[in-house]
Amino acid sequence: MGSDSETESRSIKERRKLMALAPIAKPLAGKKLCKRTLKLVRRASESKCLKRGVKEVVKSIRRGQKGLCIIAGNISPIDVITHVPILCEEADIPYIYVPTKEDLATAGATKRPTCCVLILTKPTKGELELELKEKLQADYNQVVSDVAELTSSLI
Repeated sequence: MGSDSETESRSIKERRKLMALAPIAKPLAGKKLCKRTLKLVRRASESKCLKRGVKEVVKSIRRGQKGLCIIAGNISPIDVITHVPILCEEADIPYIYVPTKEDLATAGATKRPTCCVLILTKPTKGELELELKEKLQADYNQVVSDVAELTSSLI
């Protein structure tokens, strides 16, 4: 069992994460949705269905690729990502904010903190195995429906 000091330090870390959030970070994923989203990012990176970074994400959106956009909420300066949600809305792509760019990078299998990622519905090159594709698609559909539900509750 965890001691009181471990619990305190964990709550302090969570509070710091929330303090560093940008004011535009809405809709922000809750704990459960954040965990599920980061798990989806990990699976997508393993199957090469992921675009990392603002430049790649914007390029993919402008080219008409569809997917789910996940944006880190603790980006500074915030001007780096302010145009991404607008592009997503124009292209009818669901998007969600997660608390930290470090968690997003870890899930995306990079050491460098990542501002945003785009989970594609199809891999960039080649094809996936049927079983892997079905599992990824099921997770993707679950997260997208949760994001849609969260977004509709904000309006």
